[in-house]
Amino acid sequence: MKFTAEQIANILEGEVVGNPNAEVWALSKIEEGDNGSIAFLSNPKYESYIYTTKATITIVNHSFTPESEINTTLIKVEDAYLSFTKLLTFYDQAKKDSKVGIEQPSIVSETVQYGENLYLGSFSYIGSNVKIGNNVKIYPNCFIGDNVVLGNNVTVFAGAKIYSDSLIGNDCVIHSGVVIGADGFGFAPNADGTYTTIPQIGNVIIEDNVDIGAGTTIDRATMGSTIIRKGVKLDNQIQIAHNVEIGEHTVIAAQTGVAGSTKIGKNCVIGGQVGFAGHIVIGNNVRIQAQSGVGRNVKDNEVLQGSPAFTYTDYSKSYVHFRNLPKIILEIEELKKTINKNN
Repeated sequence: MKFTAEQIANILEGEVVGNPNAEVWALSKIEEGDNGSIAFLSNPKYESYIYTTKATITIVNHSFTPESEINTTLIKVEDAYLSFTKLLTFYDQAKKDSKVGIEQPSIVSETVQYGENLYLGSFSYIGSNVKIGNNVKIYPNCFIGDNVVLGNNVTVFAGAKIYSDSLIGNDCVIHSGVVIGADGFGFAPNADGTYTTIPQIGNVIIEDNVDIGAGTTIDRATMGSTIIRKGVKLDNQIQIAHNVEIGEHTVIAAQTGVAGSTKIGKNCVIGGQVGFAGHIVIGNNVRIQAQSGVGRNVKDNEVLQGSPAFTYTDYSKSYVHFRNLPKIILEIEELKKTINKNN
């Protein structure tokens, strides 16, 4: 796909300085720009590259004024970084929009209902009574179980599995290897030391504008629903157990595990490899540092670190002493010797 500087400026509501007919068909970093590519400059640290870049077009802030000759056509905008992000989104969507139709071989139940511009990649399976909205893209080797609902503008990348009865909202992105709706970890211990499986008869509800990273798993509820609220962003390789609820616009980094029936509030930021015990409540606007272990209820606006996690300020103060423990022990031993000698 080729775009002219004028077309891009119209998309970004920017101003062309240079050749409005300059054409690009690739995106690049400013320091790696080549003929036919578009780059951006927002960080002053990289300003020197604009005088040497081979990028055909460069997006810059309105405030930028060249100090010497440049060979790239400029598109001036209010915020170059946000505008380039918008352009990436537009480019990504344009690539997706080019894919339409049902590839073969695929298995699609006669009871499936789907909207306009569906793309279904080959070797995929769509079960009974599935409802699919408009502009949905399902890439090859996907499984969509019975009674699943996919909203509008949903993208399901290759190899994802969505078990029966799961409900997916609008504008969601589900990356490769994601499993939504597998059985929760439910087993009842018996007197003889064996375990009896507890049927998991609930489902998973994912609201609008949720992104789920590759390899993440979200278990169905034992009863009721596991719920991922609107705007949540989950990184790769995260485990969400049965009956968990994650509040609106919370973001969670990779390798985090959330045990069953834990409730996480809105607008939380959770680092990588954080572990949550089951049946606890995490408040809104909570910040949790990477590799923390959370085993208690957490109030709104707390910042936690450590395992077991405690308040970030207390952790920072204590960490000084953690590092000095060998020295402190030696000092204590010396004090003991002095005391014993004086006695």
